[in-house]
Amino acid sequence: MRILVTGGAGFIGSHLCDSLLDRGEEVLCLDNFLTGRRSVANELQSRHGKRLSLVEHNISEHINIDGPVNAIYHLASPASPIDYLKFPIQTLKVGALGTHNALGLALAKKAVFLLASTSEVYGDPEIHPQTEDYWGNVNPIGPRGVYDEAKRFAEAITMAYHRAHGLDIHIARIFNTYGPRMRLADGRAIPAFLCQSLQGEPLTIFGNGTQTRSFCYISDLVNGLIRLMESDVRKPVNIGNPNEMTILKVAERIRELTGTSSPIEHCPLPEDDPKVRQPDIFRAKELLGWEPKVGFEDGIRSTLEDFRRRIEQGEEMAS
Repeated sequence: MRILVTGGAGFIGSHLCDSLLDRGEEVLCLDNFLTGRRSVANELQSRHGKRLSLVEHNISEHINIDGPVNAIYHLASPASPIDYLKFPIQTLKVGALGTHNALGLALAKKAVFLLASTSEVYGDPEIHPQTEDYWGNVNPIGPRGVYDEAKRFAEAITMAYHRAHGLDIHIARIFNTYGPRMRLADGRAIPAFLCQSLQGEPLTIFGNGTQTRSFCYISDLVNGLIRLMESDVRKPVNIGNPNEMTILKVAERIRELTGTSSPIEHCPLPEDDPKVRQPDIFRAKELLGWEPKVGFEDGIRSTLEDFRRRIEQGEEMAS
């Protein structure tokens, strides 16, 4: 198969490219490197050779791909709060124009299409854990709305292409995911705590730390995406780990695993920060036969080794 991965130089996208290439597929990795990293794309190409093609392109502009495309994984988008707050217009454009362009390409190529949506479509949820039939509690004009509403629109237009054109589509609602290859300055809890611990800096927690998150290891997430793509499921599916933890507990466990004596410091809670986040994965279990396999501590140890190596090699925090 010849498969296009938009946002293929990003954290999730690059791991997805690796898995697809390891299965023997031909992969087109498309990225404009707004938040994706050239170094990651170059590593992919050196590892996999000619079966990986790098396509530098802003997906908010018309996409032109020569030759057949059998499947499209649409992952392109800033995904960390520091990114979509820094690039609000780009985030909205990639969710709207970018998704429209990717769907148009899928239609022209008769390709199967998978949208990487997000748990953020649920906003600050009033239903817990979050099931796929919950419509969410989103502030459309708040600072996080640029990401939340971009993804909600992306889901709507993806379903519209399915209903109007019969396009073969899938929608994955991705919950917090972590693992090796995350940017050091990603800004989300796990990479922030790992970098702070390894550099002897205070671990910064927003609010009192009682807000909860559920963290899925990258290999589990990629396996879920591939299973969804190869299924006949058209409804949105939560892909995440239902093991819910407070942010304070995450910080404390990372301190223990790194052996740091860094203190914990509390910062003001950002506007519209969700109080809880936990996927109901009944649909994924029943329809895909999928559930996460990697435990939190095993995943953190692998991520920690990667972060330690990169920091010792002098990788820039902004890279």
